[in-house]
Amino acid sequence: MHPELLKIGPFPIHTYGFLIAIGFIVAAEVLRVLSIRAKLDTERVLEAAYWSLLVGLLGARVLFVITQLREFSHDPLGIFRIWEGGLVFLGGPIFVIPFLIWYLRKYKVPIWPLFDIAAPALAIGHAFGRLGCLAAGCCYGKPTGTAFGVRLYSNIVEPHLQGIPLHPTQLYEAGSLLVLFFGLLWLLRRKVFEGQVALAYLIAYPVIRSIIEVFRGDLVRGFVIDDVLSTSQFISIFVFLGAVCALIFRLRQVQSEGLEGLKQGLQNQKTGGSPSMLETK
Repeated sequence: MHPELLKIGPFPIHTYGFLIAIGFIVAAEVLRVLSIRAKLDTERVLEAAYWSLLVGLLGARVLFVITQLREFSHDPLGIFRIWEGGLVFLGGPIFVIPFLIWYLRKYKVPIWPLFDIAAPALAIGHAFGRLGCLAAGCCYGKPTGTAFGVRLYSNIVEPHLQGIPLHPTQLYEAGSLLVLFFGLLWLLRRKVFEGQVALAYLIAYPVIRSIIEVFRGDLVRGFVIDDVLSTSQFISIFVFLGAVCALIFRLRQVQSEGLEGLKQGLQNQKTGGSPSMLETK
C-alpha cells in the first residue's frame, strides 16, 4: 500500500484520489471514442460524464456514510475526508442512473445507446478506483492463512489484521472489471438491440461484487445479516433482479417492434401492388 503518492510543499497528493482521477480520464476517453462510433453528440456525452462523476462520488459517499452512521456521529467532519477511502461503489449508479435519465431527456440524447457506451467506460474507470483502494488500504480481504496475499498497515485496517497476508480483494475486483471491460466492448460490436450492453453490465457486476464480498475482511462495509449478507450483496440482489426484469422488458419491446415493422412492410407491399418482373430481377 502507498497512501501518499507525493508532496508538493505542504500539500500531499493522495494515491487514492490520483488513481480515481486517472480512472476518470481513461473512462472519459473511452466514452469519447465510443460516442463518435455511435454517432452521438460527443460534447453532450462528455458533459454528462463530468456531471455523473460528481453525482456518482456523492452517491458512493452517501451510501458509505449511511452504513457507518454510528462512527460518523462521533466524527462528523470525517464525512468530508474522502481521500481516506470510504466509497460504496453501488451508491454511484443508484444516484447516477436517475440523474442521467433526467439529463438525457432534457437534452434529447438517446438514453439506451448512451448507456451502452457508458458501461465499458464505467468498468475501466472503476478498475482504477479499486487500485486506489489497495493504495489507501481500504476494502481489504480476509486473512489468507498462507504467504499469498498483501500486508496492509493502514489505520483503516483493523489492528488484528495489520501486517498479515490478506486476500487482495482490491486486485480481484480490478482484474474482474478489466475482463468485464473487454467483454462489454466485444458485446458492443455484436449487440442486437439498444440497451443490451448496459443491462449485461448491470447483471454481471452484481455477481462479481457478491462473489468478491465473500473474501472481504473489512467490517466497515456493513452487513444486513451479520457475517452472512453484506450491504453490497444486499443491494446487488436488487440491482441484478432489476436488470433481469429490464432485460426481459427490452426483449419483449424489441420483439414487438420487429413484428410491427414486419406488419408495416407487408402492408406497404400490399398497397404498393406486386412488383413487376423487371423489378424482381
